[in-house]
Amino acid sequence: MPDLPGRLPASFTTPGNASFVDFLASHDPSLLPAGRGLPPGELPASPHGTTIVALRHAGGVVMAGDRRATAGSMVASRQIEKVHPADHYSAIGIAGTAGLALELVRLFQLELEHYEKIEGAVLSLDGKANRLATMVRGGLGLAMQGLAVLPLFGGYDADRGAGRIFSYDVTGGRYEESDHHAVGSGSVFARGSLKKLWRPRLPEGDAIEVAVHALVDAADDDSATGGPDLVRRIWPTVAVVDMDGYRAVGPDELADVVARVDAARREDEQR
Repeated sequence: MPDLPGRLPASFTTPGNASFVDFLASHDPSLLPAGRGLPPGELPASPHGTTIVALRHAGGVVMAGDRRATAGSMVASRQIEKVHPADHYSAIGIAGTAGLALELVRLFQLELEHYEKIEGAVLSLDGKANRLATMVRGGLGLAMQGLAVLPLFGGYDADRGAGRIFSYDVTGGRYEESDHHAVGSGSVFARGSLKKLWRPRLPEGDAIEVAVHALVDAADDDSATGGPDLVRRIWPTVAVVDMDGYRAVGPDELADVVARVDAARREDEQR
């Protein structure tokens, strides 16, 4: 039955669930990333973002990302933000096709906010991780055409009183990581650094330093990962999620952390 003039479309008044993504799928699938078909021909070079690291510490989770986006062999941006709040108690980091990744972040934020307004309760951390897996799976068609997005998700689980980290593959597979993880083109080098420096019950300040050190190690060997830029004063994006919620680490604090990491690396090279 066609919608009557001057009235809301039927999709707005049809009972459904608390998922905003499901509502968009019924109202207008073309508003979803997976609902937009690609024109024929070769894909143009599009900005890609890497690298994201996450690790558990004594009070929750630290997540950090470098600021570089690349398009082929070119630096497309030096100041892209790759770590974002998903809601008050969780964070999402993005690697892959930058435009689609940022769209996924915004859609996921809206999905969690919509659920909370409809249900009158906050979705559990497991529920958030599962919702994100469904959204990643919805982009499989784009991933098969070279436009993949791989998020890294972490947050504070109030039921367990601890931070938790989840990684994904392009098919929507969801995997809980025990202590730390990294995604993106520099992830191999970042994981090696995390294995070397991480230890149980890290204080928050030490965890931030380990995250920055892992990004610096990744940038040392991966051209697509940008290290701290002391001349332009561009620092990694770093966030802490604990029982008090999401907190972005400020530039002054990051400048001090970068200075300590740089001093430690110089000391190691002089030995």
